Amino acid sequence: MNTEGYVRNILDDIGERKEVALKEYSKKFDNYAGEFAVTENEFREAEELINENDKNIIKRTYERIYNNHLIQKNEGKFRFYNGSIYGIIYKPIERIGMYIPGKKPLPSTVMMIGAPAKIAGVNDIIITVAPDNNGKINPYVLYIARFLGIKEVYKLGGIQAIAAMSYGISMKSVDKIFGPGNIYVNEAKRQVYGITGIDGLYGPSEICVISDETSNNDYIISDLNSQLEHGETSRAWLLTTDKNIENKIENKRVEIYVFDDMDTLINKVNVLAPEHLEIQCKDPLNLLNRIKNAGAVYMGDYTPVPAGDYFLGVNHLLPTGGTSRFSSVLTVDDFMKKTSFAYTSKSDFTSDSYLGMRLAEIENMNLHKKSMEVRK
Repeated sequence: MNTEGYVRNILDDIGERKEVALKEYSKKFDNYAGEFAVTENEFREAEELINENDKNIIKRTYERIYNNHLIQKNEGKFRFYNGSIYGIIYKPIERIGMYIPGKKPLPSTVMMIGAPAKIAGVNDIIITVAPDNNGKINPYVLYIARFLGIKEVYKLGGIQAIAAMSYGISMKSVDKIFGPGNIYVNEAKRQVYGITGIDGLYGPSEICVISDETSNNDYIISDLNSQLEHGETSRAWLLTTDKNIENKIENKRVEIYVFDDMDTLINKVNVLAPEHLEIQCKDPLNLLNRIKNAGAVYMGDYTPVPAGDYFLGVNHLLPTGGTSRFSSVLTVDDFMKKTSFAYTSKSDFTSDSYLGMRLAEIENMNLHKKSMEVRK
């Protein structure tokens, strides 16, 4: 059975048999048969396990993430015309769910999702994360959750976590799901879209580095290797005009392209549309506006991708697999709904209603025309 059918069967089963099925899949995939909701005692135990230095690291990192995202918040936009008011209003999504991988926990992702959600004004945030073999949640995930004021954390991973959040099983359903996962989690997110919202479908990590003869080769090699650490399916590209660097790259998983000029190189970058793009060459700011497709761009010797993954404050949830051609980094806007509104004056309506009535005639929508005509 293919992945799509496999995931569909599990989602349908959980949707039909609800908590009974949820517990069965939790036992099967996570070897866990206890209560799903994390208790207050478990939150307290996690806090006791985190030393003061690490608590300060978390606090300072969160401040950087929060402040870098604060500039993204949109307020209402208004246009006043002929006595009328037109515009867009922004409202936060009411309840969101974070999916945090449990087999290789990512506490930093809790902050990356939590900060823009808080800035947007989301009040109701939950987390699902698979427990370890002892039925425990990573203490850093729990500590950061409580640091952010998140009270609901559930010991659920995989497809069953996506089902629980979407269908409201053992918890109140969420309006949108955020967070990275494996191929099965991504497929589950894809299939529940419409029942609930999703942030995106995140694939294996990618890095592309642009370099020239002025670049520091040690930095380049280290950065390329860093993203390949994520797993065997991760990808790394080096696009360079330096003909001498190729022999210095020992990692055979790095795909190397050598170009005669920067114009051709930039064209290749835009075709690749990488998740992470490092510009480690002369005058990187001059190249920035020529980059059309990239999830995030990191410029200069002191902006390696791993720094962005953790402490710079830019978001690390990014489009992969070439999808930066049409999708974007996670921002505050992803946690908000935009509603258009109109408050039209009599003068504005009567002076231009003929436009709408004629268009209704063209489309043969007589009752639409009548709705406008009756107000003349």
